[in-house]
Amino acid sequence: MNKTVKKKKIASLDAKKARAGWFFVLPFVLGFVLLYIPMLFQSIEFSFSELNIITNPGGGGGGYELTFVGLTNYSDALFSDASYAQILVSSIRQLLLDVPAIVIFSLFMAIILNQKMAGRAVFRAIFFIPVILSTGLIDKIDQGNAVMNYMETAGIDTGAADALGPGGGGGAGGLGLVNALDITGFLGNIAIGSELVSYVVNIVNNIFNIVNRSGVQMLIFLAGLQSISPAIYESCKIDGATGWETFWKITFPMISPMILVNTIYTVIDSFTSKSNEVMAYIEAVFEGTSKQSRVLSSAMSWMYFGIVLLLISAVTGIISLFVFYQRRD
Repeated sequence: MNKTVKKKKIASLDAKKARAGWFFVLPFVLGFVLLYIPMLFQSIEFSFSELNIITNPGGGGGGYELTFVGLTNYSDALFSDASYAQILVSSIRQLLLDVPAIVIFSLFMAIILNQKMAGRAVFRAIFFIPVILSTGLIDKIDQGNAVMNYMETAGIDTGAADALGPGGGGGAGGLGLVNALDITGFLGNIAIGSELVSYVVNIVNNIFNIVNRSGVQMLIFLAGLQSISPAIYESCKIDGATGWETFWKITFPMISPMILVNTIYTVIDSFTSKSNEVMAYIEAVFEGTSKQSRVLSSAMSWMYFGIVLLLISAVTGIISLFVFYQRRD
């Protein structure tokens, strides 16, 4: 009897907590159902239609009507628009360069900042400051900042993708941090291909952007590292394992779920950031003067959304093969 009463009390407490949770998320749920979902369906309808403006001969407000045209808008976005497909491919290529660099850098810094050292909290705050500075009003102020403009011109910010000229060297008048000739000379005695050299040059010239976008990932990695029991490391030390062996046998498998989370987060963040060329181009098409600009931009947006979902699914499927989940019995 006592066990039954305890179970009922626990179940009742869980039910109360669940109801309290729904109370807090209710404004979001109502806004999502009443405002966001209707806009999604309207956007899908626009992407498959032709927009015809209705004018009122007697004056006053007019309106519009939609004529179903199938996949015409999608076909026009891919084959009639000369820039959309090119920008889309360029954005995906840049994503393949940036995501590994951001995840590896944030993991490296999280491991360093997880060590016991003086001023550890200060260093953590310093690396998270760019996340705060890149949001809201401060971001708009920075857009007019002379120092930021100089760094972009020098190929240190997001414009560093152009730092590779036709010969693979630094662009922007040679103001990049490094160029392909420097890296080639450094790696001259190693059989390294030109593609890897170009990748390293791009990362180094884009280091400012990589650091700016690594703050959140760094915090997630830190949380994962601190969840690993110190007893496991003590056992490894007693068994005579080196730091290198401990990292690959203990730290890396235990932190692998965080690698999956951070990779997905970085992909989504890259595809939805203000500096994303595809997002900027779709917005420019939407604000165009053509009467079909609204329906064309809707088709571009849904194609872009589909590509993002495919990439996230592919990344999730590949990384999930190597993710280790600790069982808690």
